[in-house]
Amino acid sequence: MPSAQGAPATIRLVLADDHPLVLSGLEHLLASEPDCEVVARCANGKEALEAVRRHKPDILVLDSRMPIVSGLEVIRTLARSQSATRIVLLAESSEEELIREAVRLGVRGVVLKEMPRAALLQCVRRVHGGEYFLEWRSASQVLEELLKQEQGARDIAGLLTPREQEILHLLCRGQRNKEIAKHLSISEATVKVHLRHIYEKLQVKGRLALLRYAEDKGLLRSIRS
Repeated sequence: MPSAQGAPATIRLVLADDHPLVLSGLEHLLASEPDCEVVARCANGKEALEAVRRHKPDILVLDSRMPIVSGLEVIRTLARSQSATRIVLLAESSEEELIREAVRLGVRGVVLKEMPRAALLQCVRRVHGGEYFLEWRSASQVLEELLKQEQGARDIAGLLTPREQEILHLLCRGQRNKEIAKHLSISEATVKVHLRHIYEKLQVKGRLALLRYAEDKGLLRSIRS
């Protein structure tokens, strides 16, 4: 929140990079900004996790390649713990799969190492403000997929009962009626009744049409992942 004088809120940061010169450069860049405060600097992923737990910063600026605990594992660990700290990932353009996975795990900011220093400042401020900063085609595509999946899940939840949603998920995982019945401890006849209701509610004709519907809504990727 702004101060009484209208100054912007201070952004508390933890910096993590295993190259001392890069780490010093990041600290110099960010600490010199009036709205930024560097509360810790870390040389490996284990230190980064400990610093986030200790200081609870607003932003973790994290290098993609970290020793001891990898950058991706740091992201996974913080995602599992539902940490409020938002992550800005420093990555190389060649790390496309890593970037895509990081965004799927909730990373809001991706800055390529070849970008100008001003991009990092812009990214930190936008992510702190609740926005996304994904100046990389791959990451932007993943975000679009995730938003599509979220909307698709909301659409499904508004139309189907919880049991029908369970059956849809199992069907999208490739299970046949007999397998679905066994998994849910119900009869095959009951599965068929539920499927008929699902077809009617989603206005599709048959299993293949239902799978196409799920794919169009972006659900197949999330269900099968």
